[in-house]
Amino acid sequence: MNLLIDLLPTTINIDNKEYEINSDFRTSILFELLMQDSSVDDGDKLIMTLNLYYQEIPPKQYWKEATEKILWFYRCGKDFIASKGKGKDKSDIKIYSFEHDDDYIYAAFMDQYRIDLQDIKELHWWKFKAMFKSLKEDNKIVEIMGYRSMDLSKVKDREQKAYYKKMQNLYKLPVSKSEQEKLEEIEKALLNGEDVSKLL
Repeated sequence: MNLLIDLLPTTINIDNKEYEINSDFRTSILFELLMQDSSVDDGDKLIMTLNLYYQEIPPKQYWKEATEKILWFYRCGKDFIASKGKGKDKSDIKIYSFEHDDDYIYAAFMDQYRIDLQDIKELHWWKFKAMFKSLKEDNKIVEIMGYRSMDLSKVKDREQKAYYKKMQNLYKLPVSKSEQEKLEEIEKALLNGEDVSKLL
């Protein structure tokens, strides 16, 4: 799909039947928040996802295909590219949160595009994503994402490193309850001299 020459999809074809899909940006934001919610069972997530996106849920035998089509839509028609290698890659770092950065994102759209995300009736997810990725550096959310993505090991100046570290701490995204529990498990294992490799 090409945003410049193709019409943005509002339906999904499953078994030669067109299903209307909720294409508004709010639906995909809710989907992203749902996927990040560790308190919701995976089976419940599937049902909730289908209900989020489809006006009419396809028959159960097509749920796998229906879910794949949702992921295709969420990725704005782009293929998924898995990061290579192990460990914390730069792409693994979470640099924004629709839950915790909502005010910054709202203000950025108002400032740059004069779009009030509260008042706009509908904005296609693909348009929203294109605009979100193209926010200018003078927007606060872009500045914050820059701090979060910064690799401090590559900053040589001590004063600069201290400043960027301070900014990272200031704008650090809250850790989820499950992540906090895992960190506490690792800390406890380290204090007891246990092997933590199985916890990583």
